[in-house]
Amino acid sequence: MEEFDQLRQVAYQATQEFLGLAKLNTGDLLVVGCSSSEIGGQKIGSDSSPAIAQAVFGGIYQAAQEREIFLAAQCCEHLNRALILEQKIAKTLRLPVVNVVPQPKAGGSFATAAYAAFSAPVAVEAVQADAGMDIGDTLIGMHLKPVAVPVRLSVRKIGEANLVCARTRPKFIGGVRAHYDDALL
Repeated sequence: MEEFDQLRQVAYQATQEFLGLAKLNTGDLLVVGCSSSEIGGQKIGSDSSPAIAQAVFGGIYQAAQEREIFLAAQCCEHLNRALILEQKIAKTLRLPVVNVVPQPKAGGSFATAAYAAFSAPVAVEAVQADAGMDIGDTLIGMHLKPVAVPVRLSVRKIGEANLVCARTRPKFIGGVRAHYDDALL
């Protein structure tokens, strides 16, 4: 349908723009929290839509794959905001796997779409991602590295949902005599 194609395109465009501005490198981790209810104009958690989630996930996943960025899809609060990612990424990052399969009403439609799309999906309880996209006020901050920096995009909404993005940077240490690497800012 045209509506879903448009959502996919907007999600792809926003992700492409964000990945460029956030200066992510091959193999970096992007966490995405997404409320399909909010995208559809409803209150978060009230009207989960697998079709909306599949469209938005498709756009984000395509952009991430093109840049060789790893993707983690945040589940909803019913699964304690666990994350769905590829098994090989969990192994590479040495993340303990937990046993749960997301569903639209328990985990969310976006995480369910990720679980269906990944070749070997697993769930983990936490990550420390290099950047994140929050679509619909899903509260992804718990899964970002400690120093998050907002990134403003030309795309402010996907459907009716607010879009907030952040990248991370290393902590500054050392006080007034310290010198810093501008490339890490």
